[in-house]
Amino acid sequence: MDHRHVLRAMSGLLVVLFMAMISSTIVSVALPQIIGSLNGTQSQYTWVVTATLLASTASTPIWGKLADLFSKKLLLQIAIVIFTVSALACGFAQNTAQLIAFRAVQGLGLGALQVLVQVIIAAMISPKERGRYNGYLGGVMAVATVGGPLLGGAITDISWLGWRWCFFIAVPFTAIALVMLSRTLHLVETRRPETRVDYAGAVLIAAGVSLLLLWVTFVDNNFGWLSWQTAVMVGGSVVLLGAAVLVESRVREPVVPMHVVKRRDPALAIVGSLAVGMAMFGGAVFLGQYFQIGRGYSPTEAGLLTIPLMAGVMLSSAVAGRMVSRTGKVKPYILAGVIVLTLGFLGLSTIDHETSLVLVGTGMFAVGVGVGMSMQNLVLVVQNTVPLNEIGAASGAITFFRSLGGTMGVSILGAVLANQVATKIANGLRELGIDPAAGGSDAGSTLNVAAMPPAVQGVIRAAYGDATGHIFLISAGIALIGVIAVLFLTPATLRDSLDMPAAPAVPGADGAARENAADTAVPAAVTSAGRGSDGRAPGA
Repeated sequence: MDHRHVLRAMSGLLVVLFMAMISSTIVSVALPQIIGSLNGTQSQYTWVVTATLLASTASTPIWGKLADLFSKKLLLQIAIVIFTVSALACGFAQNTAQLIAFRAVQGLGLGALQVLVQVIIAAMISPKERGRYNGYLGGVMAVATVGGPLLGGAITDISWLGWRWCFFIAVPFTAIALVMLSRTLHLVETRRPETRVDYAGAVLIAAGVSLLLLWVTFVDNNFGWLSWQTAVMVGGSVVLLGAAVLVESRVREPVVPMHVVKRRDPALAIVGSLAVGMAMFGGAVFLGQYFQIGRGYSPTEAGLLTIPLMAGVMLSSAVAGRMVSRTGKVKPYILAGVIVLTLGFLGLSTIDHETSLVLVGTGMFAVGVGVGMSMQNLVLVVQNTVPLNEIGAASGAITFFRSLGGTMGVSILGAVLANQVATKIANGLRELGIDPAAGGSDAGSTLNVAAMPPAVQGVIRAAYGDATGHIFLISAGIALIGVIAVLFLTPATLRDSLDMPAAPAVPGADGAARENAADTAVPAAVTSAGRGSDGRAPGA
């Protein structure tokens, strides 16, 4: 496809990606109002987000693999329908249980849209030129990631709309995108009737991840760290995920291709994506709660206060995308991004309910810059190391692990926040002469802060404001792991071609050459780093 036709197809893809991304962020600022209106708890607050991310995480590698087997365009159309119908259902939810269930279904569509957009773009554009278009993707993700809270806050504050329109708003846009893509997206599809879908591996992965996240949610509240429940849930998760690894290493068409994941650069990029995923989801979710419950701002004001985060993502993703496309180098920008990300989290770890908004904004801007420079470029690292016929599975694998990082981040940070808040509220109520076990029970279990007496409201706001810094300190530690992983990435040059060039025969190594040629994944000369624009392997 030439540039004009690529842009026509990209317009529909960007609309779809925007609505998929904004479905996770538009509710972040509105969630305190949503959960308060439905009389939900802090645990349910976390699970409204976690249910979507969990379903998205579990289904992402399946959609990525299906994209290698069947029509990418048809799969995208199916995903748009699932996403649109579930968005309508979320808007009509009457209690938190219904909302969590409908959000889980929406997560199936979300996971499909996120990976299929990446796969379709990879099928149209070479890795080096893709950096040019990643600027558009980064801009869309930036506006959705942080503009979503602003839009959600404004919708929530408008009396004749209300929080239900945070879900309804996606419907007309996804319907328009469906029509646009039906007319503008034209891909050369290759049929592979002999292929099989690894349902066993998909079920094992979903079950293992789900059980682990359920343990994270309930441990230390419903049962202890050292208890039979912990042993059963953690042990069961390890067994299920171990079985998944065994299945994935044996089946012909694995959901997560182990031969890709085990390579050096894809493995390191996956570790980095886990850290960025936690930053992207955890930051947006809990900053909205910090501004509203911890500082007392309205949803609209809370959305406006997240603008530094949006600005950081938009500027850095656009600049880094252009530089990557111009130079063909990707590692320097990822490394700079994860370092800035770590510093941003360290700055946010110092905040409490009285911290200067200038300091909070500076920390958010740094986190945004880190996410914008690293998130999409980590996908490029993986895509650069696989041939065209494995782009779907490879993209699905890294998107899976990035979503897993976000899912675990929201669950872990939400559990830490809930425990910190409960302790601080109990201490604050005792200082007011209120018994937390009696009159303060509602204060610790509901987010309907407006219904509390003024003195109790002050205790709750201080507790949420002071506890938020602790979760960002944990995020800084996880981001540091991402820095270490990126340091060991191979400084490769992105290739110009859509597919990988054939491996040349190595004189004196006929056996090795034959063995590598039999490997349908990646020639040995480019296993770690891919090839440069001159067609030579790094160091050759």
